[in-house]
Amino acid sequence: MKNETSQPLRIVVAGGGTAGWMAAAAFSRTLGRTASVTLVESDMIGTVGVGESTIPPLVNYLRLLNIPEADFMRATHATFKLGIQFDNWRVPGEGYFHSFGAAGKDHWTAGFQHFWMEGKERGHDASYDDYCIELIAAREGKFAHLPDNRMNYAFQLDATAFARFLRTIAEAEGTQRIEGKISHVDLDGESGDIAAITLESGKRIEGDLFIDCTGFRALLIGQAMHVGYDDWTHYLPCDSAIAVQTSSVRPPVPFTRAMAHDAGWQWRIPLQHRVGNGIVYCSRYLDHDAAEERLLGNIEGETTTKTNRLRFQTGARRKQWHRNCVAIGLSSGFMEPLESTSIHLIQRAILRVLRMLPAGPKVSTRDIDEFNAQQFQDMEQIRDFLILHYKATERDDSEFWNYCRNMEIPDTLDHKIELFRETGRVFRTNEELFAENSWIQVMMGQGIMPQSRHPIAGKLSDGELDHLLRGLRESVTKTVAGLPPHGEYVARYCGARETEAA
Repeated sequence: MKNETSQPLRIVVAGGGTAGWMAAAAFSRTLGRTASVTLVESDMIGTVGVGESTIPPLVNYLRLLNIPEADFMRATHATFKLGIQFDNWRVPGEGYFHSFGAAGKDHWTAGFQHFWMEGKERGHDASYDDYCIELIAAREGKFAHLPDNRMNYAFQLDATAFARFLRTIAEAEGTQRIEGKISHVDLDGESGDIAAITLESGKRIEGDLFIDCTGFRALLIGQAMHVGYDDWTHYLPCDSAIAVQTSSVRPPVPFTRAMAHDAGWQWRIPLQHRVGNGIVYCSRYLDHDAAEERLLGNIEGETTTKTNRLRFQTGARRKQWHRNCVAIGLSSGFMEPLESTSIHLIQRAILRVLRMLPAGPKVSTRDIDEFNAQQFQDMEQIRDFLILHYKATERDDSEFWNYCRNMEIPDTLDHKIELFRETGRVFRTNEELFAENSWIQVMMGQGIMPQSRHPIAGKLSDGELDHLLRGLRESVTKTVAGLPPHGEYVARYCGARETEAA
């Protein structure tokens, strides 16, 4: 980086879409006159545009950038999301819910699951689900903002509209958009840094820091700088997806559905004005035409778009910040959309870059090393959580599920599973994304049940345990009973006008 402290840092974002405009909006709004932000994109290059289901950290992104939530939701036709309904994952015909909330109330020595298991041993028959506000509200189709942020939520949104919304913000803050296709990445022969990118028009754009948001092509970090990629397909074998949009046939529910089939799974994401649908599958076990036929045979409402076929390779770029180039979005790696983590990983990378920007003309290699270590660890932890859904299954009805059930898994995941199975405990490390309750809900939903519990739960008398469990359930029931229907709340809070939804 040649930037002098008295000169604005020249940030060049290569590529638009969700990743590019999230980065440009965050950089321009946060850094102000200390940086100049240029975004290069071509109207001739489409974006993936199917990352429509999100997780709660996006709420923080909006707050950090001072973006009014209702304005954002209105512009993106968004609905609220309290979790994901998983159908047919352990065995066909059964399901479970992964909510964004916490069940019950933990003791400082042990999680609530230990008290719930003690209750089961003593004759209490209530489901673990009954102790989580977000889970019960989702199943009853209700939502409202609660005092003290007691309801954890995310959004279901139109990704293309999200990029347009962010573009408006970024350009208002000074981001310059340049239309054009990148034809060449110019490397400095001495340092190996990127000196500039050249467009097909011949225009040359110089910069100090380059953000690669060119998607799976990874034009900068991959094709020009030759940074390697770790392939995780042996753990997450799905390699294809087909997406299609349909008209709404009922009020939107505050959750996403993930429905397993014999070679992968299907998503259903309800927005204000339509429903996003898609099928994820392994092409070794299901061909593309059959996958499309299966998807179209399991949708509700009329299709409003043509089907969009995608191929992908699950994995991570070995270095996501190399010299003066940072890969953000699909160029940095890809976690299949099972737990809606794509936009979160974009957000996480952007905020880390902002924290680690150099105060002087040269970026610290230690900062770069720390960035790469943290990003890669994030992706490995998310990878393990996704593998859990496939590995912990009793399905034996197809070659795909037989492969998943019998595949070797990372030692980190094996340790987590066996620790929970033996002791009922889950430990998070280094700001791990998925909370303890997320692991508990998915492991128990997939049939992994603890064989023991913490002795602290046995300290309570029958009366004390009954009072605790009944009081927690009644609190959930009372809170959910007071919530309005989700669709009504969305219409009142952030309803998109018909002209906006068209």
